[in-house]
Amino acid sequence: MPFAILPPIKRKAALACAFLASAGASPAFAQYADGVSGTMEAASEERRRGLSWSDGDPVLRGTLSVPVAEGLSLDGVAVSLWGSDRHGGADAVVDLGATYARQIGGWRLSAEGRYHLFPGSADQAYGEIGAGAAFLIGPASIDFNGSYAPRQSSIGGDNLYLSASATMGLPGTPLTISARIGRSSGDVQDPARAMRLRPDGTYWDYGVGVDYMKDRWFAGLRYADSSIAGPASRHAGASLIARIGLSL
Repeated sequence: MPFAILPPIKRKAALACAFLASAGASPAFAQYADGVSGTMEAASEERRRGLSWSDGDPVLRGTLSVPVAEGLSLDGVAVSLWGSDRHGGADAVVDLGATYARQIGGWRLSAEGRYHLFPGSADQAYGEIGAGAAFLIGPASIDFNGSYAPRQSSIGGDNLYLSASATMGLPGTPLTISARIGRSSGDVQDPARAMRLRPDGTYWDYGVGVDYMKDRWFAGLRYADSSIAGPASRHAGASLIARIGLSL
């Protein structure tokens, strides 16, 4: 039976099995590459840029990164969404892309391309490009990043996201603390579709977090909020997000 016409309960079960299989498996060539890495985790919510992509519901997440040349890696992320209203009823988001990074002095410079697919929905996929610069200061890292999604009908225009973050490991402990702030802006061609990524036009998001890592296990707690107000603030207000996972 085609996936699209499975009953809702069976469709979600099938998606969960596919998600876990794809998140935990590597391409055949990956086992021969040095530095292949991945994670599997459960989180109380999938929130990006101050917006809940999972409508406030818990999610499963898997990541995989495969180095293919010096400084270049192919990356994949899969997250269960279970019928996200924000993304046209999508049952998941799958992010596919490549990242190139170089260390120049104390700076780590990077460039990337990403394409976001939304299984379980139609006409929701979109792509974006990005660049970043990070600098280490003792146990702390300062990061500046920018991502741009060119004009696409699925997002009702274009989208520019700029962010800055700081991360610091607490000496003598397995704890890392972090803080970030970001700004979303762009031109609007279709107001209804633009609300998907910018429900209140140009807005700010911000948050702080603490993470714990022991051997291959990790856990974290993050507070996230945004400047979005009024009716558009549904699933964009203050949220406390917990996660636990395993590095593969």
